[in-house]
Amino acid sequence: MHVLLIEDDPLVGEGIQVGLRLQGVTVDWLDDGRQAAAILPRSEHDVVILDLALPGRSGLQLLQDLRDAGRTTPVLILTAFDAVEERVAGLDAGADDYLAKPFDLKELAARLRALSRRRQGRASARLQHGRLSFDPATLEARLDDEAVPLPRREAVLLQLLLENRGQIVSLERIHDQLYGWNEGVESNAPAVHIHNLRRKLGKDLIETVRGVGYRIPRSAS
Repeated sequence: MHVLLIEDDPLVGEGIQVGLRLQGVTVDWLDDGRQAAAILPRSEHDVVILDLALPGRSGLQLLQDLRDAGRTTPVLILTAFDAVEERVAGLDAGADDYLAKPFDLKELAARLRALSRRRQGRASARLQHGRLSFDPATLEARLDDEAVPLPRREAVLLQLLLENRGQIVSLERIHDQLYGWNEGVESNAPAVHIHNLRRKLGKDLIETVRGVGYRIPRSAS
């Protein structure tokens, strides 16, 4: 999952960014409403985390602009604990969920997964493909019910491919899911991750569509 965080408090922003990355979420972070207004309309992030009290342009204005433009990206707003009116205004303006500060990072991650799952139309959290199962909450893969340890980026890539079974996932989208704005990446990094996943989970699990990307077939062999 690739998340856009719009939060002006440096301690809160850094805490969210670091904490979510540990749970397999790629996070890009903006701390100014004006900057967010320029980037948000063309953003391709899976979910937006939006603080309402921002310099330059308020979070509520940003949310209204996003919905007025017809964008359906799920938005989770962050509000002060006692700001009932802010929560109501945010939900009425088109937010999909809210979380009151202070909050637990595990709850935030769970809410983000729920928003992403709802957008994909999935009822179950666990992803199943033949002998392979994957839990997005723990990033745990199991083959024939045996745990298969995966580094974070391999787990994130496996989740992306499983969520899009039967579809080609482009190299551009893989880069976008695995790496944030400020993270360097070598051009062959996705191929290395794919090689490792095949070695651990079976060489026939992932198909290469040369020059385009990768795909897990809709039906398990």
